[in-house]
Amino acid sequence: MVLARGLIGAGITIACLSTGAHAQGSVSGELSLLDRRGSSGGDVRSGIVFLEPEGTVARNAEFPALMSATIAMRDREFVPHVRAILAGGSVQFPNQDPFSHNVFSNGQLGAFDLGLYRRGSSKSATFARVGVYPVYCNIHSKMVSFVIAVPSPYFAQPAGNGRYVIVNVPAGRYLLHAWHERAGTELIREIDVPPSGISGLRSVLDVSAYFDNPHLNKFGLPYAATRADRY
Repeated sequence: MVLARGLIGAGITIACLSTGAHAQGSVSGELSLLDRRGSSGGDVRSGIVFLEPEGTVARNAEFPALMSATIAMRDREFVPHVRAILAGGSVQFPNQDPFSHNVFSNGQLGAFDLGLYRRGSSKSATFARVGVYPVYCNIHSKMVSFVIAVPSPYFAQPAGNGRYVIVNVPAGRYLLHAWHERAGTELIREIDVPPSGISGLRSVLDVSAYFDNPHLNKFGLPYAATRADRY
């Protein structure tokens, strides 16, 4: 399986809920991006860090707040650019622009097409399988988002300085995943989490080979070169 990485501090997004009586320590660290000299590796806040437990994991139904999320369409952008959700959950895509949008994904894990709809309307898609789902608008070629379906409630997005924290992680062995859209491959490592938690984990994703190649529309064709985003 392929996907993200992680300190506690102001502005850090903590996406994990309490696991109740079995809650233990925290897992924290720092994610950084390695790019070509003179180039920007992109916003590290678009990365995702999550833990894949070894053995039995809590059923996703026990975490209803992590089974639903929202990605809005606003100012010809998907907001937020990246959203993590428990596998099997659904994401709402409300249109907040004064013109129509189309939401689709041609990802191998589960393609979908929500069709064309206007401002004030919202449609949803379910993400049944663990993995990365690219999401696009068939009208506006620059609109790109990613939904990351994760296998456990132990996940977070790093802050602007790359630091992250995942709280209430039961002691045990896990695979730590680090993902960023600019990295060619996901970074995965084994970690053992003691009852007191673990800190100081450092993960580096190589984004030096990334090039922003245009994606295809929902018909598998290039977007029309002459078509301006008139609405």
